[in-house]
Amino acid sequence: MVEIKYTGDALWGRIERAVEIVKDRLRRVVRALNNAKIPYAIIGGNAVQHWVAQVDESVVRNTRDVDIILNESDLDAAIAALEPEGFIYRRSIGITMFLDGPNAKARDAVNVLFAGQKVREEYPEPVPEIDKYELIEDARTLPLEQLVKMKLTSFRRKDQVHLLDMISIGLIDESWLDRMPHQLRIRLDELLNDPDG
Repeated sequence: MVEIKYTGDALWGRIERAVEIVKDRLRRVVRALNNAKIPYAIIGGNAVQHWVAQVDESVVRNTRDVDIILNESDLDAAIAALEPEGFIYRRSIGITMFLDGPNAKARDAVNVLFAGQKVREEYPEPVPEIDKYELIEDARTLPLEQLVKMKLTSFRRKDQVHLLDMISIGLIDESWLDRMPHQLRIRLDELLNDPDG
C-alpha cells in the first residue's frame, strides 16, 4: 500500500516538476547536439507530442522518456557534446544511454537508438535513417511517416496508445495502409478497425 504523503499545492508542485524535468532534459540534449552540428532525431513520446500538438493540444500526453536516434559513427562526438550539459554516457546490456547526472537512475536517462540498426532481432524494421527530418522549433524529429513506422515496429502498449491518439485526431487514417510494409500494415489495420481495443 502506497502512503499518500502529498496533497494540494505540494502534490501539484511535484507533478509540474516531473513534467518540467523531462522538458529540461530534452531542451539540453537538443541544444548540445544542435550546437555541435551532430545529426539526430527526437523520437518516442516527445516526438509524438510535437506532431499531435500541431492538430489538437488536448490529446498531448506527458512522457517520462527522452529518446533519440544517432548515427553510431557520431557517438564519440555526442558524448563530448552532451558531457558539458551534465550527461554521463553508459552502455549496459546492449542499451546505450546518457544518464542525467552522476546520481541518476536509468529512468532519468536519454535513451539512444542507432540509425539503420534493429532494436531487437525479431523487429520487422530497423531504426530509420536520420538524413531526412522535420524541424519543429529547434528540435529535429522524424518525418511523421517514419515515426509511425517506428511505433508500428515496436508495437508495445504505449506505442499502440500513441498511434491511437494520432488516429483519433486524423493524423493517421486508412490512406496510410498502402504506405506500410506488410507486417506493419496488418498492425495499423488492427488499430484502425478496433480503436477502442
